[in-house]
Amino acid sequence: MKKEKLIKTVGYVMLAVSIILFLLLFVVPWFDISKKQVLIINTLLFVAAEILFYGSIFLIGKSFIEKLWLKIAFWKKKPNDKKDDDHMDDYLFKP
Repeated sequence: MKKEKLIKTVGYVMLAVSIILFLLLFVVPWFDISKKQVLIINTLLFVAAEILFYGSIFLIGKSFIEKLWLKIAFWKKKPNDKKDDDHMDDYLFKP
């Protein structure tokens, strides 16, 4: 049981680090370095963030990622939800 908890904790830490690396992608171009160095650093940050992200998914588990996507995907409509504007059907012109 302790081993599973440790693995999940490592997965959460990897996820947090990958998010930080993704955010650093937007900060690096503001440094006073050449464009070539910015390109190299951003490429390395992106690759490292992706590796950490997929590694964290592997360690945390599929169930957590599905829960995360359900919370993030608030714009998707659930199939059993009714539209809020269903009452407008009564007011529409029907030939």
